[in-house]
Amino acid sequence: MNTFFNSGSSGQSVHRYKPTKALLQFVLISSLFITGSCVTEFLPDIKEEKELLVVEGLISDQLLTYKINLSKSLPFGERSDAIPFTGCIVTISDNFGNLYSLTENKPGTYITDSTKFRGIIGRLYTLHISTNNPDNKISYESYPMEMKPVPPIDSLYYEKIVLKEDLDNFFGIDACQIYLDTHDPQNKCRYYRWDYSETWVLRLLFPVENMTCWVSDSSENINIKNTVAFEDVSIYRHPIIYISNFTDRLKKKYSLEVNQYSLNEIEYSYWEKMQKLTDQTGSLYDVIPSSIPGNIICLEKPDEKVLGFFSVSAVSSKRIFIQDKFKGIVDQYSHCPTDTIYGDYDPPELGISRWVISDIPYPAPRTRILTDDLNCADCTTRGTKTRPDFWIGE
Repeated sequence: MNTFFNSGSSGQSVHRYKPTKALLQFVLISSLFITGSCVTEFLPDIKEEKELLVVEGLISDQLLTYKINLSKSLPFGERSDAIPFTGCIVTISDNFGNLYSLTENKPGTYITDSTKFRGIIGRLYTLHISTNNPDNKISYESYPMEMKPVPPIDSLYYEKIVLKEDLDNFFGIDACQIYLDTHDPQNKCRYYRWDYSETWVLRLLFPVENMTCWVSDSSENINIKNTVAFEDVSIYRHPIIYISNFTDRLKKKYSLEVNQYSLNEIEYSYWEKMQKLTDQTGSLYDVIPSSIPGNIICLEKPDEKVLGFFSVSAVSSKRIFIQDKFKGIVDQYSHCPTDTIYGDYDPPELGISRWVISDIPYPAPRTRILTDDLNCADCTTRGTKTRPDFWIGE
């Protein structure tokens, strides 16, 4: 097989003992060994209950199925996943006397019926949660939340950022920044939040069966802004996402859909505190999640902490497609070819998985290129071969 790439004693006088430098070094090294062998995790006393209800959910004016996620938080310092809060009775009411029931489609996830429920701008909505236990029934309720109108996104656009110019034998490097503009001429929406979903074409460099896929991802950061302190109700060149040359998003074709949400002051304050929390470095004195108040209370125990937020927002969306030439995009598949087999014999068993990414029968001898990375041989490890309904062109 060929590689493809190729002291004083009893007297009255007291003598002060001065340790030598060597001894000081010995003591220091010894103390490091001792402390390193018995490290105990320090958990600060934050007086946090062992289990707190965590609520995550949003409803809007779109014709969708909405979900409310309920779970129980773990003690501070635990690293395992939260525990789903199952078997609850979950409903949503409005200020017109309507009551909508949610069903639990999987542990801890309660969903609406899209044929029966859709948020209406101007109405107040309240989330109700009740444990389905006659012996220990506990009820939770959100504050009534108004669904405020949201203006449309005026424009969604990108700018190419030149990180390095072409110079002699050095190739240029480009990045991409996507912005949006919006404004509310009626001055009814002064608090905003944005999130996004992105999709791009992944085309492997080798003629394998699963060569072309669509890869999708969604935002994880908190992106908010308000116009309260400004007379101008316009938002201009608000950054949504920065795409560097270390990803293959911009290599072929890329699409971004941005959702713009209307918030009231209470919810904006919640997201602002959460944003500060996520931006911190994790030092001992950072704000802990339980100190951020949400909008849900326990009716039987008003002093009990409840984490999370029940969001009520109108939403407007806009999509952009980018198909441009960006310089210096890092090749994430340059490592793929690992071996070359000449002839028709089968490669020997080496106890590792290998895949053929190129098979050229002519001219003789037959040449096969192998890889030990499945990502190089099958694009479905990252995406799907199903073309998205919104996709335009190739």
